[in-house]
Amino acid sequence: MKLVYRYRVKSLTGLLNRQARSVNFVWNYCNDRQKDALRFGRRWHTGFDLIKLTTGCSKELGLHSGTINDVCQQYAKSRAQSHRPYLRYRGRKSLLWVPLKGRELKREGNAFRFAGNTFRVFYSRPLPEGKILDGTNFSRDRRGNWFLNICIEVEPAAARMPAHGVGIDLGLKDLAALSDGTTIAAPHFYRDAEAALALAQRAHKTRRIKAIHAKVANQRLHYLHTQTSAIVATYDYIVVGNVNASALAKTSMAKSVYDVGWSSFRTQLAYKAVKHGAWFEEVDERFTTQVCSRCGAMPDTRPRGIADLGIRDWTCSDCGSVHDRDRNAAMNILRRGRATLAVGSSALYDGEDVNAIRNC
Repeated sequence: MKLVYRYRVKSLTGLLNRQARSVNFVWNYCNDRQKDALRFGRRWHTGFDLIKLTTGCSKELGLHSGTINDVCQQYAKSRAQSHRPYLRYRGRKSLLWVPLKGRELKREGNAFRFAGNTFRVFYSRPLPEGKILDGTNFSRDRRGNWFLNICIEVEPAAARMPAHGVGIDLGLKDLAALSDGTTIAAPHFYRDAEAALALAQRAHKTRRIKAIHAKVANQRLHYLHTQTSAIVATYDYIVVGNVNASALAKTSMAKSVYDVGWSSFRTQLAYKAVKHGAWFEEVDERFTTQVCSRCGAMPDTRPRGIADLGIRDWTCSDCGSVHDRDRNAAMNILRRGRATLAVGSSALYDGEDVNAIRNC
């Protein structure tokens, strides 16, 4: 299993700034060669072609050869993934980044050594033993702080018996509603900081603006980490609806969607579940609000679409059950994940009580 450990760098940041500018130069050089290939009708350059074109320039640029190779390969990969003939140039507004080969980074106590330089970091948590993989890099945030992101391979945790499951319905009023009736509040950190941010923007205080955005992002990330860790520790099987955050971010609800951080919430649940041996699944959440979680029918009294978004409680006309809108959706989400869980668990836990899994 691959994990990324992030440490803030506290030495040689000036060196990293110079190397990051050289990395941007290599990226822009790859972009120029791609445009030449388009102009003259030649075959598009692969990552290996770009590596050949940049061979021998590491000394002049002050970069490790592995860093230059990584930049070339990442350019070709990003161009293929974006399905574009060429990419944007990296300039002053781009976040600085210095990739490196995993085998080139060496541990040196609580510091790390790369290309003949020792980088001291704030060793906030111990780095587990394991192979450091490619994908490791230095990165700088908007405030100018450098971080070392170490991609490391560790032994996966043993899979837990999924005896206690939960369905999660994501929302805006509350961050999440769980099938057991509990809710996770949405703190809306950005909304709380809007007044201070508007004041700083009108005064054109660039550093203050960056500091506010960084504080909001850190508060949101800390809150999501706290909640997802508690969920993974409590439940063995986690099912989440696949709400399309990207589509909703293009509507009038964009500010609220970005503020709650649905994508980060699901990403954290996914990797923490694997790390701690829990089960995680995303299911189709369509009509989960309209289906009765008790009888499975879609009665005439159900809330429908955006027009009925204000209806928070409703009664099923078929069986008479009274539902909370969000909890009903969470229970339907959990039910949709049980079939897949039972099939996978039957093969994994051959001979054990699968009925207990189906009833979780």
